[in-house]
Amino acid sequence: MKVVILAGGLGTRISEYTKLIPKPMIKVCGKPLIHRIIDHYFKYGHKEFYIALGYKGSIIKQYFKNIKLKNITIHLIETGKNTMTGGRLKRLKKFLNEPFLLTYGDGLSNVDLNKLVKFHKRNKKLITLTAVRPPARFGVIDIKGNIVKYFREKNLLDTGWINGGFFVIQPKFIDLIKNDKTFLEQEPFQIATKKKQLLAFKHKGFWQCMDTLRDKIILEKKIK
Repeated sequence: MKVVILAGGLGTRISEYTKLIPKPMIKVCGKPLIHRIIDHYFKYGHKEFYIALGYKGSIIKQYFKNIKLKNITIHLIETGKNTMTGGRLKRLKKFLNEPFLLTYGDGLSNVDLNKLVKFHKRNKKLITLTAVRPPARFGVIDIKGNIVKYFREKNLLDTGWINGGFFVIQPKFIDLIKNDKTFLEQEPFQIATKKKQLLAFKHKGFWQCMDTLRDKIILEKKIK
């Protein structure tokens, strides 16, 4: 299956790096994040990648020009500096005439892509996302009066799943995207939800996004 990686955002919350390079090019344990994402998909036999470029896309182009990736085809597509996530996908529509995989260029996971694809095919909906439970940022306490009755150090969130990326998508879903200003996660997902066409594949294993410098430090610790 073809794999789309959204790699054009500004990455303003980790400006310590993104003043100079796009977020997917930030190195995690010595290798750019986008390269690690490609490695994960390739492990499951996916060999054709469409990278939606935007902010500082020339740096990503230069990187893939200078390295050799055996048995992997990479298409580097300019999708506009200020285009939103949905708009970037819509600009790739002409390349995507069969079910495809999509993810963001700023997160890693050990999600089993074979199981994800099988789940999607079995349920026959427009889109499947990988739902994850992120680590809680703070310890949890229960107070009665002034006495702490319960304390637990930060762990996985007990309630609520979030969108962890790692999608499987039918081409028809792209028709729900209006234009460059459309956020993938807003109107298109809301319409798909109302039509009962959005599925969640629950993943309880490793998942970590990289929005901030703190996230980068956590990600590197986990990879090590």
